Amino acid sequence: MKAYICDYWPVLLILISLLVSIGIAVGGTKLLGGVIDSYGHVVHKIRVATPISGGVDLLNAIAKLVGNLADLQAVDHVGLSIAGFVSADRQRMLATPNISNLNDVEMAQYLSKSTGKNVVIENDGNAAAWGEYRFGAVQHSKSMLMVTLGTGIGGGIIVNGELLRGAFGIGGEIGHLNVVPQGAPCGCGAFGCFEQYGSGSALLRFVRENGSQEFSSDELTGEMITELARSGNQVAIGGFRYIAEHIGSGLASLCMVLDPDVIVIGGGVADAGDILLEPISQALRNVMPFKDKHPYPTLVRAKLGPEAGLIGAALLARQ
Repeated sequence: MKAYICDYWPVLLILISLLVSIGIAVGGTKLLGGVIDSYGHVVHKIRVATPISGGVDLLNAIAKLVGNLADLQAVDHVGLSIAGFVSADRQRMLATPNISNLNDVEMAQYLSKSTGKNVVIENDGNAAAWGEYRFGAVQHSKSMLMVTLGTGIGGGIIVNGELLRGAFGIGGEIGHLNVVPQGAPCGCGAFGCFEQYGSGSALLRFVRENGSQEFSSDELTGEMITELARSGNQVAIGGFRYIAEHIGSGLASLCMVLDPDVIVIGGGVADAGDILLEPISQALRNVMPFKDKHPYPTLVRAKLGPEAGLIGAALLARQ
């Protein structure tokens, strides 16, 4: 008896669903969703706006996005990448400073019920770190530190090939290290956090405080400051040097704790390239304890760009 491919189609769909998964990167202004294969390739991608109300409206928007992606490709697993504290079991959003009405919400359970998929949530720094570790800038590293520089600072830590989550799931939240006692107030409720001195927000604050009228506009962006720095504007260049000094100092301390062989710098601020990376590298060497007496980590720019969290979350969903 002849067998036709249609006879095996249900089995083929199941096998395909085991080789791909959905990743959703949840941002303050947009949701980026994609179907990711086991080689880290983005097979399908959809971008939609993030509901500003957050909460249930956001959860329903994510569920709809998952459904639209699942219509394009059969999948069983979904991973969400989102900024904030995520529970160790990857089910509950403990706290997020930039999205409304999500604190202490069982996101994974809600989305699993509404989509029929196996859903986990991941801190965005962890997801980006895993994406870069598996298919990005540092595929041969054993112990790496990922630093994402955006509005705030995120982080992810790989130790001996394993993602470091910590006892309660909040390992890698380097943006809230205290670097200036009683310093600038942070959205987390503390003062003097790392991200208040080494992030895109810190860059904007510096140029507004030290620049002329051209830097006072509410529409000023990090991209505009980058272009001004490239054209030789000294205030913009000074802004990058200011945050680079704080980033380098923070990284030196983290090196003493983690001893990574590679530090990956990602996030939107890293798009400035050598304008930022070179002074970070110099600051790191200037303040490193036991200077020139031990191996230093390699400093590299992230390779996967804004899709790092998307890819990492999708891969981690299958673990």
